[in-house]
Amino acid sequence: MEFNTHSTRALQQLKASALFIGVYTDNELTAAADIINRASNDGITAILKSEFKATAGNTLILRNLEGVRAERVILVGLGKKEDYNANTLLKAHAAIAAYCTERSLKEATCAIIEEPCQDLDIQLRARLAARALGNALYKYDGTFSKENRPTQSSLQKVTFIIERKDDKAKLGVIQGAAIANGMKTTRQLGNLPPNICTPTYLGEQAKMLAKEFKSIKAEVLEKKQIEALNMGSFLSVAAGSDQPPRFIVLKYTAANNRKKDEGPIVLVGKGVTFDTGGISLKPGAGMDEMKFDMCGAASVFGTLRAIAEMGLERDVIGVIPATENMPNGHATKPGDVVTSMSGQTIEVLNTDAEGRLILCDALTYAERFKPSAVVDIATLTGACIVALGHVNSGLYASDDNLANDLLAASKRAQDPAWRMPLDDAYQDQLKSNFADMANIGGMPAGSVTAACFLSRFTKAYRWAHLDIAGTAWTQGKEKGASGRPVPLLTEYLLAQQDS
Repeated sequence: MEFNTHSTRALQQLKASALFIGVYTDNELTAAADIINRASNDGITAILKSEFKATAGNTLILRNLEGVRAERVILVGLGKKEDYNANTLLKAHAAIAAYCTERSLKEATCAIIEEPCQDLDIQLRARLAARALGNALYKYDGTFSKENRPTQSSLQKVTFIIERKDDKAKLGVIQGAAIANGMKTTRQLGNLPPNICTPTYLGEQAKMLAKEFKSIKAEVLEKKQIEALNMGSFLSVAAGSDQPPRFIVLKYTAANNRKKDEGPIVLVGKGVTFDTGGISLKPGAGMDEMKFDMCGAASVFGTLRAIAEMGLERDVIGVIPATENMPNGHATKPGDVVTSMSGQTIEVLNTDAEGRLILCDALTYAERFKPSAVVDIATLTGACIVALGHVNSGLYASDDNLANDLLAASKRAQDPAWRMPLDDAYQDQLKSNFADMANIGGMPAGSVTAACFLSRFTKAYRWAHLDIAGTAWTQGKEKGASGRPVPLLTEYLLAQQDS
């Protein structure tokens, strides 16, 4: 997919096979629509009055408009002008992608990003638009037979119209396209079946990513190397699987690091490629969705791809412990006590609380990089879904500034997160009579106590935890990985680059 910008004040003179312009309800026009309307002798206002309700995401095609050189002009509804916001902008450009796909268009010209939208600058508007278009074109076809493979979009080129040449708009489009590609990587890894997307496969994908981008170096540790690091907690989860574990490190080195005096930002992603629950076996219904239990790891892959494509000027490291959680004669049992890389011992009361057991060793490993901040991303708890549903990711942080930075990024990205408590009083629920801590704290505040567990391994740096159990994938008819929280993470990293 090719994205670019084109500057012109004479929109009506532009040759285009498909020109998309925004319109509001109540017959209000955007600046671009006003240009086309005047050139066509009020051709648009007549249509708005008679047959088009410009609700957000609706489209209507107009052909052979008098005084307009574009072959077809497609009106895109933006809702009420006073309500036009970033979410509507995303919805409008996703609708453009759907329209182009349905009609097998190869090129599209979009004249919406110039339109003011709350307090968003042109760079952010361009970034959101390109991201929405690119992400909406993704369609999984990895494991269909050739005869039944879903048809991919034929759209090859999208041009965003701006009134005058603007380097910020151009940069925003480049960034948005990179984020969309990162989301596609995350979605693809999440959607692949667990017999394909194994820990070994993730290790291979890490090496392929490093081969594609010179700015990324990949290190993939195998079981003996993991044992040498004394990652007893991580290995206790891997003990029941015939699939060998992998510990993956992806290092992105910026060509021009603006923060040379600061340590890298480390992203830690939970990579349980399939979670049966282990000996604490999950119910069978819906267990197929446990292939998505590696979406934290997938989001690290996607974010690293995005920042490598856009050339982020900030060093970032991705750390991914990857394993299956399976029951067999070697599997960890409820009541077992394991020793983490930090030396702290853990009584495993529930083997289905395995994500924290692999993350704690990865968080200890992250200390060696002397990071300026560490963010872990994990489909960690069903309790987070009970608390926040499928809208907000749960955010926990040991540092208020880090939490505020991530929340601000989530708002810019329209990838919402909600800060949850991390009070010391919750730590009491993790007490054990037989080890330094238990791996669960009972039903009350289950997502909170999971974060409290992780916090015990993060004393050496600023740390935040994103529980994405409710946001990493969708269920039902549209079942599939969502690509979240790649937009949030990339917005955060862009802000850290520029601050």
